[in-house]
Amino acid sequence: MNNSIIQVAKREYLTRVKSKTFLVTTILAPLLIVAVMALLIFLSTRGSDESKKIAVLNLSEMRIEKIAQRQNLNFDYSYNSLESALAAYKNKELDGVLLYPSVELSETDYKLEFYSDDQLAIDEILTIESFSKKEVRKYRINAFGLDEEQLKLIDADVTIEPKTVLDKEKEITSITSMVTSGLGGVVGYGLFFIIIIYGSMVMRSVTEEKINRIVEVLISTIRPFDLMMGKVIGVGLVGLTQICIWIILLLILTSIGAIFLGDLLLETAATPDITQAVPEMQDAGKEAQEMITQVFKEIRSINWLKIIPLYLFYFLVGYFTYAALFAAIGSAMGDDIQEAQSLTMIATMPLMVSLYIGVSAVSAPNSTLSIWSSILPFTAPVVMPIRLPVDPPLWQIGLSVLVSVLTVIFLVWLAARIYRVGILMYGKKASLKELARWITYK
Repeated sequence: MNNSIIQVAKREYLTRVKSKTFLVTTILAPLLIVAVMALLIFLSTRGSDESKKIAVLNLSEMRIEKIAQRQNLNFDYSYNSLESALAAYKNKELDGVLLYPSVELSETDYKLEFYSDDQLAIDEILTIESFSKKEVRKYRINAFGLDEEQLKLIDADVTIEPKTVLDKEKEITSITSMVTSGLGGVVGYGLFFIIIIYGSMVMRSVTEEKINRIVEVLISTIRPFDLMMGKVIGVGLVGLTQICIWIILLLILTSIGAIFLGDLLLETAATPDITQAVPEMQDAGKEAQEMITQVFKEIRSINWLKIIPLYLFYFLVGYFTYAALFAAIGSAMGDDIQEAQSLTMIATMPLMVSLYIGVSAVSAPNSTLSIWSSILPFTAPVVMPIRLPVDPPLWQIGLSVLVSVLTVIFLVWLAARIYRVGILMYGKKASLKELARWITYK
């Protein structure tokens, strides 16, 4: 790499890294992601704070002595008729009336009646329905003369326990597919947006310098190829820097968040009003902590020494592939920036196709479509990162790397041929036919 390319790349890199926008987005983006996730989880574990007094009338043969109390639900069993309870509701002494009708053994459904002009919150509905479902089940078991212990043996939980055959050292659990698919999807889609953002940044930089005639001064002291490559490399290093910072921050924040999340779920499940209201939630906190532990164990078991360098490689490959095209488009457009939309659409079409293929690759990473899309040019930078957590064969990774490198070399050469001519062309934007002629100019 000659000194001219290094100087241009250095200028592009330092200009963007020192900007306030870069510093704010780099630091705040991971914080906002974790904060939003934490807020959603916190809100999901908290019910309504508004206290409601509800009358309960039991017209069935079930022994519903008491629905477990909650902090925001107070049940009153003192009313003997629906008329008296509704009268109390009209006098604003109650917030609602819950009626248990008689149970019909010939019907599978059982519908409670709730009289109120205001609807219950979701957590309140789940509390009442869960408790009532158990009561109806107990009543029907007794009515049919069934043995509850035998029924528990019938209602078995069915899960798939993976067992490796050829590779005995490879550990696969029931949540391995969930973790690898989720990780691959997040990384693949993340790379898609990052490639689009930083590739477009290169095009804007080229376009602005061309429209402002700054490029005429630069070309007098530096070759067009060096200027283009300097821009592409400089902006690419900015993206690489930002990705590395995001990875470090997200690892730190998610590790801390996982600890607090497990404690929060355990505390929520151990709250008396919750455990009494929904018996199944008594062990929810422990199960949640076990699930979080298993997920992190699966994440740690991934061969990160192989995957992280490959992730960075495919980012650079994808970025150089499309940044070179965007640089060529920026140099070929006229004085109006809006004129580049048609050419930009053509350049980004393969990237959009790879995104849709990536959706299929998340659920079926070893399908024929996913395998070949992770090898072929243009789609490999998005699809192969999605497949990497499932540990694809080395020959597929090697072939994908080779094809990607050759594609980048060809596209950089092609973009440079267009850039050297188009950067000094003014007036109307170039057509595809004119671009083809530029490539053959000597």
